[in-house]
Parts: sequence; structure tokens; C-alpha cells
Amino acid sequence: MGAEEYVPYKDPRQPVDKRVKDLLQRMTLEEKIGQMVQLERANMTAEIMRKYHIGSLLSGGGSVPADRASPRQWVDMVNTFQKGSLSTRLGIPMIYGIDAVHGHNNVYKATIFPHNVGLGVTRQVHIRIGAATALEVRATGIPYAFAPCIAVCRDPRWGRCYESYSEDHKIVQMMTEIIPGLQGDVPANFQRGTPFVSGKLQLVPSTFVGDGGTVKGINENNTIVTQNELYSIHMPAYLNSLDKGVATVMVSYSSINGVKMHANRELVTRFLKRKLKFRGFVISDWQGIDRITSPPHKNYSYSILKSVNAGVDMVMVPYNYTEFINGLTDLVNKKAVRIQRIDDAVKRILRVKFAMGLFENPLADYSFADKLGCKEHREVAREAVRKSLVLLKNGKSAKSPVVPLPKKASKILVAGTHADNLGYQCGGWTIKWQGQEGNNLTAGTTILKGIQAAVDPTTKIVFKENPDTKYVKSQGFSHAIVVVGELPYAETAGDNLNLTLPYPGPEIINNVCGAVKCVVVIVSGRPLVVESYVPKIDALVAAWLPGSEGRGVADVLFGDHGFTGKLARTWFKRVDQLPMNVGDTHYDPLFPFGFGLETKPSN
Repeated sequence: MGAEEYVPYKDPRQPVDKRVKDLLQRMTLEEKIGQMVQLERANMTAEIMRKYHIGSLLSGGGSVPADRASPRQWVDMVNTFQKGSLSTRLGIPMIYGIDAVHGHNNVYKATIFPHNVGLGVTRQVHIRIGAATALEVRATGIPYAFAPCIAVCRDPRWGRCYESYSEDHKIVQMMTEIIPGLQGDVPANFQRGTPFVSGKLQLVPSTFVGDGGTVKGINENNTIVTQNELYSIHMPAYLNSLDKGVATVMVSYSSINGVKMHANRELVTRFLKRKLKFRGFVISDWQGIDRITSPPHKNYSYSILKSVNAGVDMVMVPYNYTEFINGLTDLVNKKAVRIQRIDDAVKRILRVKFAMGLFENPLADYSFADKLGCKEHREVAREAVRKSLVLLKNGKSAKSPVVPLPKKASKILVAGTHADNLGYQCGGWTIKWQGQEGNNLTAGTTILKGIQAAVDPTTKIVFKENPDTKYVKSQGFSHAIVVVGELPYAETAGDNLNLTLPYPGPEIINNVCGAVKCVVVIVSGRPLVVESYVPKIDALVAAWLPGSEGRGVADVLFGDHGFTGKLARTWFKRVDQLPMNVGDTHYDPLFPFGFGLETKPSN
């Protein structure tokens, strides 16, 4: 037997670009186009991975190997698909991606952190949240997360506004510090735009670019901006992200001045890749290329042509892979898409896979399984909840504050639809794409349970979701805590042109707050129209979407910690003021950007 042929791309001692060049020259057109495909795991098999040389898989929102799957089941599933990829002629590993929007939110018993709208208020704890999320994603054998969302939400009518840290790009830029937590610190001699991962997690900063500025906040709509607004408001956080070594960027469904981002060669290729020297890969959103046409998928060949030539390298197809593969192959054979464009896309994808160490360590193991939902991560989340709360009112006057509440009291009423509902306090993108109601979706502590744990054992806590005024007046309550807000939603389903407090929230506030001293806690993905209720309310708290650790709310209500949060979004009075952001000439808010009353711990 002669010595085995030396294959440079299999040698980890070789520089990444040399390995990429060696592998690329060995690949057929079929193998190259396969690398450009990302598919949803449902209906996938290892055989399909092998036969079509598929480059990537993902779990869409709520897409899991089994109901309440354990980390072990996740790892086994990812590895089964990976073995299909490794059995191909060249053995190129696939990369598995998932949305980790606020923690590893598809996975049963994972730590669910506050949504970004709350984290923007904290203006800190983000590196530790990133590190915790990375470990929990790794625990399930997944190396690639579609996070963080660095959109700048300029209109709270947008259904994705809770995924945005702030209306102010400076806070969004600050919060890109979550990236080193997720994927490690870049080395001192690092060149902007180069993919970097320190063996932790690969990231896709969400949706490039401008999706937070659409007309009336309508999801996937048109953002009408001047060049100055685009580059000064919506773009800066992407520069910070490239400085921190992100290796993939996802293109937005939305349009900039009428041009669909999935077809925007000017921004994707000329600006991101050439001017900013981004050397990772650009990925489409879910069926994003289909939506270049109206109606979607009307002319799929045109969609493939426009998106690939615009600079999209990997396409989240995510189901009909033969239609995409055949369509792109045909376009290359007709020379409508040049082979150089295909080679550029594949080089970028391979560069990321080599940089991540996927060729050396393609198979996941169970070594991080105990990190999923562990006590340390839940403590980080609980701290984030405390720091994300904003106290908007505290007493009828500054001389008579209501919070912190006494732990020792005869009887406290807890009321409201959101007091004992884990699904409501977690919001969308939790277990299911649109979220779900109730307390059985995953592990966590409701706000009510947190209150019960916080008070003195002699204090009686009475929970009644929607009590009438007569009941409230007759029971001798010292205080009431009313927890109301929005029902879970994600993306387009959350677009909302009126932003009123959902029923029966107003009724509960009116019934309770007229009869006893009350603290109202609003659980929502954005500011809501509340001006008419404020005079009746003794203390008002914005809790956003706090996630699985409801005890963080009680920690601050009862004075174990003080309120410190400052609004990272303007709290408007009426929707006819929108869009209204800090610095606007017509700025007339109910509570301004940066507002937040503070309290000292009471013990």
C-alpha cells in the first residue's frame, strides 16, 4: 500500500484560505450549489444530506426532534444529519443553525432571558447572557445561532420591536457586546470582516439592514430613508458586529426605498462585502428570496437570479431543495449567474466552516448537557429581569412612594391575566414561534410564584385574575399588584396599529386600582397606550417580556434590589404621534427616552 495522498484542505495546520482554495478546486458544480442550500430539519434525512451535498440545516421556530426533547436527543439528531454530510465524496460537514432570540428559546427547560426590548434598558449584563446562551445552544449540539437582532426599531407598531434593544442606535451598538459572550473575544491583530469563532458559537446578526424603520412599523415592508439616516441610524451596529468577528449576516425581508434587501446588490455586495470587507457569508431569511416577487414564489428563477447576483451566498430555501438546486444550476449553465459568483459564495461558506473548526470536530457530544437551564444561567437571567424593569410612577407624589412594598403585610391581592402565566411573560419565540400561553410550556417561575417566595411567611397572598370592585373593597387588602399586558406574538402577527392594552387589562386596572393602593406591572413587547389609566394607578412598572425568571420582578417590587432601569424606548401618549423617537421635533412623550425612577433596596 502506498502512502495516502496528502490533502491540504484536511490539514488543520494549513491556513484557512489555503484549505478553502484546495477544497474549492476539487468540487463539482453540483457540490458547490449544495453548499449554498439551507433546509429545515423537518422531512430531512441523512440520505438527502448526502445525495444533494446540502451545506446547512436549521430548526425553524418550534421545530424540534421530539416534544420536550432532551439535550441528548438534540445532539443525536444533529449528528445523524452530520453523518450524512460526512459520507459525501469530499466529506464537507454541514452547519446546523437555530434561532436563539432570548436564550435557547426553542428548547424545553432552557433559560429564557428577557427579550431584547428589556435588555436595552439594562445597558449591561449582555456578555454573560451571550456566554450562557452559547453554552445552552452548544448543549444541544448546535454551533450556529441566528442572533443577536441588531435592528433599530423606530416604530413600536412593528411586531418585531421587542427583538430590538432600542430606538437609539447607540444603545444597539453598545449591546453588540453580547457577541463576544456568544463567540469569544477576537485576537489583538484581528482584521474587520474576517470570520472568527473561539470554539464557542457562530453567529448571524439578524437582518441586514433597515428593517426597524419600515413605514408604520409594518413587518417586511418598505423603509424610506435618506442615505444619511440609513448609515447613521440603521447601519452602525453592523460595523460593531464586524469588528467583533461575526461571520454571517442575514438579509432582511424588508426593502430600502423600494428595493428588496434580498435583491439589493448595492448594499449586500458593494457596501457590506466590498467596502466593509466582510469575508463571511450572507444568508437569506426564511423563503426570503421567494418574496422578491409579489405574490411570493411567482417567478422563482427570477428570485434565484436576483438574490444570488445581489450577493446572497446561502439560501434558507427551506423546503423545496430540488427546485432551488435545479433553478440555480440552470442559471449557471445559461451564464445568467457566473461561476465566479458561485465560487465566491462557496468560498465564504467554507471559510466560515474551517474557521469554526467544523472539519476537525464535526460531531457534537453530550459534554455541555448539564448547562441547559442550569442554576447559574437562571441567576444571570433573574439579574437581567431586575435591571430591565422601569419604574414609571411611584406614588401620587414623590413624598409618598409605594414601592418598595413591605414584605410583611396582612393580605396582598395579586390580580391580572399575566401574573401567573409563564407563556405570557416569555412572549413570542418561546418553545413555539408565536409563543404559547400557560405554565406547561417549559421550566420557569411566574411573577405570582416570585411574589409568594419574596414575602414574609405570615403575609397572605390572594390571587384572583379578574376580581370585581366589591370583592376588592371587602377583603381588607393592604396592597394590590396587577399584572396585565400583551398576548404572545412574533413577527407579522404582532404588527399592531392601535397598541391599546388588551382586554381585560383595562377592566382589571379599573376594578382594582379604584378600590385599593395598587402597583400595575405591564408585561409587553413595547410601550402601549396607557395615559388614561396612569392617574388611577399608584405605581407603574414596565416589565417588558421578562422570560422564565419571574422572581426578578418580585426582587425589585419588595426591595431586595432597587429599581435602576431607564427607558431605551420612548413611551408615547397616542399612536397618532408615531413614529416618534428621541430627538424628533414633534417629541411629546408620556415618559421620555431615558426616564426611570430609582429606588434603594429596603434591607
